[in-house]
Amino acid sequence: MIEFKADNFNLAQICRSGQCFRMNEAAENRFSVIAGRHYLEMEQQGERCVFYCEEVEFRDFWERYFDLKADYTSYLGKIAPGDSYLRSAAEFGAGIRILRQDLWEMIVSFLISQQNHIQRIRRCIDTICRAYGEKLENSRGGEYYAFPTPQALADLPEDGLMACNLGYRSKYVVRTARAVAEGEWDLEAVRLLPYPKAREELLKLFGVGGKVADCICLFALHHLEAFPVDTHIRQAMEAHYEKGFPMKRYEGCQGVLQQYIFYYELAGAGQP
Repeated sequence: MIEFKADNFNLAQICRSGQCFRMNEAAENRFSVIAGRHYLEMEQQGERCVFYCEEVEFRDFWERYFDLKADYTSYLGKIAPGDSYLRSAAEFGAGIRILRQDLWEMIVSFLISQQNHIQRIRRCIDTICRAYGEKLENSRGGEYYAFPTPQALADLPEDGLMACNLGYRSKYVVRTARAVAEGEWDLEAVRLLPYPKAREELLKLFGVGGKVADCICLFALHHLEAFPVDTHIRQAMEAHYEKGFPMKRYEGCQGVLQQYIFYYELAGAGQP
């Protein structure tokens, strides 16, 4: 068990922010998350957090996963004093962190996310993990499922994941799994690329467009300059930034601010 205090860190906000689809609110102030083959239970009261794991796992995996060493106060401090909308959005979601998630898992997750809503994405991912992921056991003896490997999905027919409620997205995931499993697309090489090159490589995958590529760059590769634009963000831009979002002012943390705006709009707090 690891107990700590953290500024600008809120598990409920992270869980509801739309960047992670295997994190769940088990009860009030209690959460669980599966990342790849890892499983964690957590609780939070104010700034006090408890992670139910060994110190070595916290240090080697979860501390980085939750981006706990980053100074999010500095990102908040960069917001222009006169930008009342962005200040309100940031205050509303100040506990959000940009998670450092697995590249393969994020590729599949955001292929599934297209024309979809968060709860349905969660269900789809849970279904494919149960069907094709390895069954594991947590420290309490409960079972959970690892995220399926590319090899586990590559031999399926293109419509093979329609049974998991992926619909037309099935062919996106299966073709991508084949490309990775057969070495046509190199996960390890893309992890090392700067943002523009990584985005360019992601756009080569079947079914990946600009928004999906930016989500993967932000939530898997931690390229904080990525600024995914979906319906919520587009509406916010039209309402509050007629000349476009001031990217140059916020160079290097655009993606953090995007998450504040997205969460604010998703919750309906930014609506007049």
